[in-house]
Amino acid sequence: MSEVVALSDARDVALFGSKAVGLGQALRDGLPVPPGVALGGAVVEAVAGRDEDAIRRVDESVRPLGGPLAVRSSAVDEDGAEASFAGQHLTLLGVLGADDVPSALNEIWWSANSDAAITYRQRLGLFTRPSVGVVVQVLLAPEAAGVMFTQNPVTGANERVIEASWGLGEVVVAGRVIPDHFRVAPDGEVLERVAGYKSIRCRSLPDGGTVEEDLTPELAERLCLDDEQLRLLGALAERCEQVYGPARDIEWAIADGTLYLLQCRAVTRAGA
Repeated sequence: MSEVVALSDARDVALFGSKAVGLGQALRDGLPVPPGVALGGAVVEAVAGRDEDAIRRVDESVRPLGGPLAVRSSAVDEDGAEASFAGQHLTLLGVLGADDVPSALNEIWWSANSDAAITYRQRLGLFTRPSVGVVVQVLLAPEAAGVMFTQNPVTGANERVIEASWGLGEVVVAGRVIPDHFRVAPDGEVLERVAGYKSIRCRSLPDGGTVEEDLTPELAERLCLDDEQLRLLGALAERCEQVYGPARDIEWAIADGTLYLLQCRAVTRAGA
């Protein structure tokens, strides 16, 4: 089996990791996932080792995506119910295009083999070297983005809990803003909406990378999702539970009026 495939063809967790396979399943089931490529751990390691054949194979596969790109780790034991590895493995946003992907893969490979990542693995009883698959996708320019739990992660209630902010969702994931907070019942009724304080917005730069820009107090306090967008998120939660099962942790973005699924994983149990 090839270690460089279209994301929709990623099926083997042992080869591509849970993140890539989950997104591949989502694409096959018609969920709105940005197009991309899945890279197996062996080819990522080969690119990090400057193997010219591996670099050429990756270039041929990634170049049609254009840019800018999001390059995210998809280690084999990442994003499970026992451990998410959140913050341990690198994500690079705003990679300009295929020419810059090899250096991005090198950074991600080393992040997964850092002292901090290895210590985290050992704490979980994982003593083998990581197989670091990678997902390369078109990077969206979202109006709003964030996270959604298909069940309340605190109370276990059967409701959608959504946290959202302007721009790229990394400011929510990294705790850089106080996001808007919503609770939505399975039938679509909005149970709670609380405006946060979204003082910054993250966006990609035309020459690569991302920037955090300050927002006005008026925009910082304005809710970034309306009722129709909340309805679409509720429908996405229901569809994700149909495909993946209950209790999902979803990353999403709304770009050009379209809702996209960026990641869907099991809710990590406490202590992982």
